[in-house]
Amino acid sequence: MPTESRSSDQEIATGDETGEIVQMARRMAATTTKGELGLVLAAEVGRYTLGDLQVLGGRLYAEMVRLPEPYRSRVRPYITEQLFGAHHQLLAMHRSGGFLSMTKPITDRETFLRFCDMIPDGCFRYDETLERIPFHFTPRHRAFYYLISAFTMFVLDQPGHPVGMPFPGGFRVEERNGSFYCLIRDREKEVPFSICNFCPALQTEDG
Repeated sequence: MPTESRSSDQEIATGDETGEIVQMARRMAATTTKGELGLVLAAEVGRYTLGDLQVLGGRLYAEMVRLPEPYRSRVRPYITEQLFGAHHQLLAMHRSGGFLSMTKPITDRETFLRFCDMIPDGCFRYDETLERIPFHFTPRHRAFYYLISAFTMFVLDQPGHPVGMPFPGGFRVEERNGSFYCLIRDREKEVPFSICNFCPALQTEDG
């Protein structure tokens, strides 16, 4: 009986989490300007507790230790900036009222709506329980990654991965005359839940 009870509780929690993530994506999709989107994202990100952020940091560390050196040391600050640097910037802009003056429309609304439509499936695509990590990582934690990516790509119009971020093979995300370029931009099309499919960066010409 105790096992059945725990299973039932997990199913209810998963159902609630699914509904919350679907509604979150709908609130995002209903916005039309960068400022409106920024306010929605700030409200959603504000729901994450210090404990949630610790889990996210733990997951980031678990991913980092799998990478070989010296690549691990080179890429770590960029991935940290991608997640937690952008998180800090999002909340700082919200607290200063920065989103209230951002009245320009979301640059590529069609891509943005496809991004929002992808989020619920992307959050539940992976079974985190199969990974050997010492904490409970949920679809809601995965949603945090999409929220931060939405801020970077659709509010700031910047690439999902920070400029300068290295990739295996010696390639980097680049900025040239105000435009962004990435060698792997078009190489993630077979991964439907990758943020690269929605990134404003252009494919590097020699890619």
